[in-house]
Order: sequence, then C-alpha cells, then structure tokens
Amino acid sequence: MKIFKSMSEWIKFRKTLSGTVGFVPTMGALHDGHASLMKRCREECDVAVASVFVNPVQFNDPKDLEKYPRAPESDAKTLESNGADYVIFPEYNQIYPDGYRYRLTENELSKTLCGASRPGHFDGVLTVVMKLFNIVKPDRAYFGEKDYQQFLLIKGMAEAFFTGVEIVPCPTIRESDGLAMSSRNALLEPSLRPVAPEFHEALSSGLPAVEIKTVLTKKGFVIDYIEEHDGRIFGAVFLGKVRLIDNVKR
Repeated sequence: MKIFKSMSEWIKFRKTLSGTVGFVPTMGALHDGHASLMKRCREECDVAVASVFVNPVQFNDPKDLEKYPRAPESDAKTLESNGADYVIFPEYNQIYPDGYRYRLTENELSKTLCGASRPGHFDGVLTVVMKLFNIVKPDRAYFGEKDYQQFLLIKGMAEAFFTGVEIVPCPTIRESDGLAMSSRNALLEPSLRPVAPEFHEALSSGLPAVEIKTVLTKKGFVIDYIEEHDGRIFGAVFLGKVRLIDNVKR
C-alpha cells in the first residue's frame, strides 16, 4: 500500500492508473464498519483507494471536532490489511485552499433529521465529498447505511452533478450487542456503554416513534429526534455527552 500526503503528487499519479477505481472516504478512527467497506471495494474494483481526513467544516461544535478520535497509524494498518492499494491523507489547506468560500448546499433533505439539529453539517459533508471525488476520480464510492441520510444526499449529489460515480450502499456493521459501530462509541463513558445497545433495540421494536421516544427517555437517553420516513425509522440520541445515530427498516 502506498500513502500520499501531497495531493498534487497523488493527482499526477492518478493519471497512471487504469481499470475500475473504488473509493472509501473516511474520517479515520477506523473500526470494523470501515473495514467492511474497504473489503467490498477491494472485491469489486481493480484499484482500491481510501482517504483519511477529519473534515472540520462539517462540525458545527468546535468541541466536538476537538475531541473527535484520531489514530492515523492504526488507520493506515487497518486500510492496508483490508485491501487498500492507495491512501490519501490530505491536509486542510490542500482541501480548502479557498478557506471554504465555495461550498455545496442541498435545500430539502439536508434540512431534516441530522441537518435540522446540526446547521451546516451537510454542506460540509457534500463539499468535501465532491472535492474528494474530483481528486480521486473513482468509478465507485462506498458508504455505510448507518449514516443513511448522508448516503441519500451523496447519491443525489453524484447524480445531480453528473459525476459518473456509482454510490454503493453497504449494510450497517454492529457490535455483538446490536450497537451500530461508530468512531464515537469509543467516547462513551464505561458505565453507559452497556446501555447504548438499547437504542437499536428500541428502534427495532416496531413501536410508533412517539412510544420509542418514551422508552428511550426512561432508559436515560436524551432524544434529538426519532422519525419515520419512507419505510425507515431514523433516530439520534445523546447518551451522556455522546451523540449516537441509527436507523432500521420498518
């Protein structure tokens, strides 16, 4: 596996690649969910590329950005062991030489669910993903269904701007107790970690959204939202200081 920290070097090298290029964009602090994306990319594409970039512009809370877990050396090993050929580690000034003056905005879906409580979040997500698509020029890009709203927005963006990138959804990977894998899980207080799986259990119960809210509130969760859309129940909650998201099909 080869690592690129200079985007100008990568862009020059990219012109030498042939065959189908698959891409897994990440913010690092990788877990088995990311590994599953990388494995599928490796299986389906001639060339497997990943990126590790903690994107500051999608954080609406500076404290959240500051405490976001970072493990670049471990991340590189995880990506290599799961089939990555190349990994790019961009720096802020390489991604945002304009200081984020130019950005992408979606005006409907991005204003609901996570977008309603995190203003500007999806502007940051869509902008960085479009930039990474232009840098990597993949044929396929792989995204987990845990962030289902994000997946829908990126898929819509790729189609709206005629990128030619196929957006591939991949199933949510869970811990043995049902908790959706997330880099933020590492920030859960040890005493609260056994409670966390009850979030997914409640979403999977088949109860109406209002009753799920009641169940979770009694168990100590603080509700951001529990909503049903298009045959899927979406939820975001706080457990202690950690925000968890999940969704399940109805």
